[in-house]
Amino acid sequence: MNDPVALDLRGTACPVNFIRARLALESLPSGGWLQIDLDGGEPEQMVTDGLRSEGHAVEVVSPSPFASAGGVRLRVRRDGG
Repeated sequence: MNDPVALDLRGTACPVNFIRARLALESLPSGGWLQIDLDGGEPEQMVTDGLRSEGHAVEVVSPSPFASAGGVRLRVRRDGG
């Protein structure tokens, strides 16, 4: 697997964080990976649920390098469809 493209959305409000994640995924080839850093709680839930509902594989990286600050890291594989 190649290194994922990185996107830092910490401090970005909902739903802008989901829109930016979605646009970043659209620029990747099918099967490409995107690493997303974002705030925990509602931002994590909205982005995770939204991307999964579009057919992308979403993994939560544990432990997140930002866990002490309430952040999370996601690894997202772009759907082929």
